[in-house]
Order: sequence, then C-alpha cells, then structure tokens
Amino acid sequence: MLFLRSLVFNIAFYILLFGLVVLGAPAMLFGRHGVFALARTWARATFWLQRVICGVHVEFRGVEHVPKGPFILAAKHQSVWETFALTLFAPDYSFLLKRELTWIPFFGWMLISSEQIVVDRAKGGSALMQAVRKSRALLEQGRQIIVFPEGTRRAVRAPPAYKPGVAAIYGNCNAVCVPAALNSGLFWPRRQFLRRPGTIVVEFLPPIQPGMDKKVFMRLLAEQIETASTRLAEEALARDPALAEAFPLPPQTEPAKA
Repeated sequence: MLFLRSLVFNIAFYILLFGLVVLGAPAMLFGRHGVFALARTWARATFWLQRVICGVHVEFRGVEHVPKGPFILAAKHQSVWETFALTLFAPDYSFLLKRELTWIPFFGWMLISSEQIVVDRAKGGSALMQAVRKSRALLEQGRQIIVFPEGTRRAVRAPPAYKPGVAAIYGNCNAVCVPAALNSGLFWPRRQFLRRPGTIVVEFLPPIQPGMDKKVFMRLLAEQIETASTRLAEEALARDPALAEAFPLPPQTEPAKA
C-alpha cells in the first residue's frame, strides 16, 4: 500500500505542477505576485493531496516568531517540500537559488519574472557578492529572502554542511534572521519515490537580531537549526516504529585502540 499510495501521489503531484506551470503561465503578466499566487496554490493543493492520498499531515510551530516586513528566513533543507511550503509565510519572497533552475521551460521563466535571486555558482565569490547586493536591495524594498544555508538537500541524520552565503547576507544587510527547523526528509525523502505517512513539522525559531559577528551568527544559526531539526526527527521516529526502521541510526564507530 505504501508503494501504491506513493505512486498515485507522485502522478497527481506532477500533473498538478505541470498544470499550474503551463496553464498558469499567463500569471506572469501580473508580475511576481501573480506567480506567488500560483506557488501558494501549489503548496495548499499539495498539502491536500499528501493528506488524502498518503496520510501526511502538516504542522507549523512558532509562527509567532515570523515578523512582518523584511527578514531573512534560513531553513533546513531535506526535501523539495519546503521549497513551496515556506512561501506561505513570506508575502513578498525571493529565494536564493542556483541558475540551472531558470533553464527549465515555463518554471524557470516564472522564477525570473518573480525576481528571485539567481546565483551562478561557477563564479564563486563574485556570485556571492552579487547575491548579497541583490538581497540588500530586496530587503530595503520590504521583501523577504528565503535561503537554505546548506545550499542543497541533506538527508536526515546527515552531517550538517553550512555554506557562508547566509552569513554574508546577514552581515551585509542589517536584517533579522528567522531560523527554521523541519523534519520533511522523513516523509518526503530526497531522491526517493516513497512518501511515508506521518506529520511534517516546521518550527520557526526565535529570530536572530542583526549586528552579530558573522562567525558567531553562523555557529548560532547552525546550532539552533540542527538541534531543533534533530529533536523534530526524534519525536517523529519515537511515535512510529515503521518510520524508525526506515531511518535507522548510523552504526557507531568504535574508538581506535592504543
């Protein structure tokens, strides 16, 4: 049944995505807010599909920590799920994303028309500074920047791998940063077909105020996100033995003998 439900959901999900991107292309005529409306429709419709077909529910905690106006949202990245779910909490957002995504027909055009921050990773430091300048300009306009500090999806229990981009944006833009932890990788794992039942939890943590040293900020951000994400994963695994079996603890390495 898990395989069958996952199959039905994946078919429905991609039909939904194709329909919104292709049939919804005229939304680009209304500027970025037309694209944002499609993205939020994608999120809400996917929530419904995953609940009805797969038994996957959604819970958002700490919503009171999300401020109004401009802010940086720095979130754990375990699944494609948060790329649309987080759009519900930023009214005028811009993702920090890799240039290759803009090459996808229709979808990429929408990213460009909605003024997302596109990074050419091949350009290294110059691309980062360009992203910082763009982020500062958007924050000054009252928009929100959504960034995944590790740069790519990480498996549950994988060692953290935080990149300097979020610290550069934080240190140069004088904006509050809201950390976000989650456990989506348990139910919608990266590069996997199965969609497991349970509750995806996103927890918005207390904001980090501007003005902190970048290295101190980076340590604090990583510690807060990792601690909370681990706690959310352990909560879910403790409730569901089948889920715990699918995500076993890595084997412990015995200390070397003298």
